[in-house]
Parts: sequence; C-alpha cells; structure tokens
Amino acid sequence: MHTKIIATIGPACSEKHMIQRLVEQKVRIFRLNFSHGEAADFEPIVANIRKVEDELQTGLTIMQDLSGPKIRAGELKESPMNINVGDEVFMGPSGEMDRFEDYLPFDHPEILHVLKKGDEVRLSDGGLRFEVQEMQGEVARMKADNNGIITSRKGVTFPGIKASISALTDKDREDLSNGLDMGVDAAAMSFVQSPEDVARAKEVIRKKGRWIPVIAKLERQVAVNRLDEILKIADGIMVARGDLGLETPLSSLPTLQKRIIGACNQASKPVIVATQMLLSMVSNPMPTRAETTDVANAVLDGTDCLMLSEETAIGQYPVEAVKYMREIAEEAEKYFFELGISPVKPKQQKASENFIGYGACLLAQNIDAKALVAHTESGATARLISSCRPVQTIYGLSPSPDTQKFLNFSWGVIPVLIPEEPHDHLQRTENFVNDFSGFMDGDDLVITAGHPKPGVDRSPTNLLKIYKK
Repeated sequence: MHTKIIATIGPACSEKHMIQRLVEQKVRIFRLNFSHGEAADFEPIVANIRKVEDELQTGLTIMQDLSGPKIRAGELKESPMNINVGDEVFMGPSGEMDRFEDYLPFDHPEILHVLKKGDEVRLSDGGLRFEVQEMQGEVARMKADNNGIITSRKGVTFPGIKASISALTDKDREDLSNGLDMGVDAAAMSFVQSPEDVARAKEVIRKKGRWIPVIAKLERQVAVNRLDEILKIADGIMVARGDLGLETPLSSLPTLQKRIIGACNQASKPVIVATQMLLSMVSNPMPTRAETTDVANAVLDGTDCLMLSEETAIGQYPVEAVKYMREIAEEAEKYFFELGISPVKPKQQKASENFIGYGACLLAQNIDAKALVAHTESGATARLISSCRPVQTIYGLSPSPDTQKFLNFSWGVIPVLIPEEPHDHLQRTENFVNDFSGFMDGDDLVITAGHPKPGVDRSPTNLLKIYKK
C-alpha cells in the first residue's frame, strides 16, 4: 500500500499489544492529541510505541497534535438558551452580562474589536448561525439565522475573520517543549492563520536544538486564502475538515479538499486528510457505504495520509477501522494505476529538480523496475519522486533519523536509516541494494543519488542510474 495511515492514540488502543496490532495493519504514524492531555500523560504511550518499534524493527513516527486557541463562549445565565430564527442575542464581555437579557459572554476582546456589521458568527459546532447587526462598543447585537440551542462553553467561530490570536498558545509552547524532550517526531499545529504562526513553532523547536517537521492544520478560511505562503514554510498540511467545515460552506468542502491536496502535491509536501473518515466505526464493526467512498476519493484526490481520530482513540473497533481503511486505500490505488496517469508529470516545468524525480519514475516504468531507491539527506528527493505517484515502491535512504521519521508521511515511501559510511552516496545506495533481502539477483532498480564534482564535498541529487542486482 502506498497511502499512509495515521492512528490517533487513546484509551481504546494505548496498550502495547494494541499498538502492535495497528502496526501490523500498516499504521506508521501515531497521533497524540494534546487537547486531551499533557506530556506526562503520554509518556507511557510513547514508551509502548518505541517498544513496538524496536521489536518489529519498523520505523514509527509519533506526531504531537497541539491544542491551539480553541475559542469558546463563557458561562450563560441560564443554560441551555433556546434560539429561534430572527431572535436577537447580544455577545460581549462577561462584565456586560447584566445589561442584557439574552446574552452570550465572550471574553476575547481581540475578536470583538474587529467584528463589524454583516459578519457571520457560528456556535454549537456550526449548528447555529448569527449575523452581526451592529456593534455597541464591545458588544455585538446579532440576529439568528436558524433555530437551535446554545449551552455554556460552546466553541465559537468567525468565518473569514483574521483575529490577532496566535495559533501557538502558552500551553502549546510548553507542550511542544515537553514533547520534544519526550521524543516526538513531528508536530501538528492547530488553527494556523498565517506563515508567521508556523514560524513561531519552528523557533521553539530550533531553540530546543532539534528539528522536526511542522504540519499546518488548515481549519480557518484565512489560512486557506494564504495556502501558497503557508506551504513555503510548513513541512506538511492537514486538511482538518471538522473546523474547516464550520468556516466554509459544507457544499464547498469537497472541492476545497481537492484544491488543497493538489497544491500540496505540486509543492511535493505531504498532505493529510482528517476528520470523520470512518466515524460510524466508533460504535459499529463496519463503515457506511458513504464513508468507504469518502476514503477512496481522498486517495484518488492525491492525499499522502489518511487519519483516524475517534475511530481508534475511543472506538470499539480500532483495529477493524484501520483494516477497512487499508483495504479501501488499496482498492483505490489499484484504480488509480488502471487510469494510466502514473507517473504524474510535474507542472513546474522550469524546476530541474522536479524532473529528476519524474525522470526516475519514467525509467522505472519503462524498464519495469522492481523499485526506486533514493538517497536523500533531507528527504526532498524521495518526496519529489513520491509526488509523481509511481507504481513502484520508493525506498528513501537517509543517515538522518529525523528524515527517516518524516518520510513516513510521504506516499509510497519506505524510509530506511542507513549508516554514514561510506562517504560516497552512490556507494551507500548500492550497498543497500546488494544487502537488502527484498531484492533478488537480476532485479532492475532505479537509483537516484548526489554525485559531487571532484573536490566538492556534497551535491544535491543529480544522478539517475539503472542498477541490476
């Protein structure tokens, strides 16, 4: 299988034997949701993952998912509050509550200061919609667009509004620092609004003396509007359809998913599709027909990774959920290859490095190679080859453990940690091919590596070679 599966760890699958069963079903990335805990809570889970990794000799990646600034209303005078179409509700600082009858306390002045007439406000997971009629100082007078119920501490969203709230909260900074000490391999950043948000997380990581990839979760319309800028600094993207579906019309979500995935594929950055992939399997032993189609379409759209959340964290059938996801992805991949569009030609035709990957895929296709083997210090070459979606498996060889962990996010790539000796990259690659039991004598392989000029210590990938074992 080329598509990668991410499983969220929770009470249903945190024990070592359950983690092992998930790995046997091809999970290679485990998500720790820091909205539901702190580093100390996850230490036993990390230990279990590392034990399974050692026992199975399979590189596993631990992704820390930071909480981000979840924006919530305060405590109502009376909860629940029943709302009918056309009702007026006032929203503002808690200190103003006694002045109004139907009042929603909201202690986020940085948002109230930028609200204006005509803006949309959504509550209760998007189930209730209001339009701002006017601002009375810091208090918004709003009119309900539909019927519903408001309860205390519900999340509030403001589609399209950029607020001066950093996506990296004080809790996130502490969690990220502790997570790095604990040995996480990647960080997912919630409620990203701008490339500056990602830069702040990277600075925390840099100050800890480490490098791990930062995955920007697209949950805000303002982030989607700046996707190209965010892609330049983020190491990967997550299409977080839950909160994104509250910010954008639900009818536009499928095409938005396709556009985001397409942009990531062109940038050779891994992309994850998440939220409600097989949600019915939280309590049922098999998915719905619609869910199987949703998963398959995400694969056909070009996603690198599929993520399970509640399905594995608290569901009754975590292993079965992963098994179904694997089987659906495998069937979708078969259809993709039947279409005959693999390998996919890069659109950025002026970027010579893109055509190294594409050229390797064309060679592999025409000689019916057993596999593609890419030596890569940073992982960039393996990701370039991956973005072309070849039918062959890609072995991404790197002496860097950080790169090995990161490559678990890339479609079709099996990361391999190799020794730093010999110095010559091509020789390292050929040594791997000769020693690897998965290749038989007579197999044709397509190799990519960096071959420096005489007197030069290093070189970017500049060599393609057909190698017969």
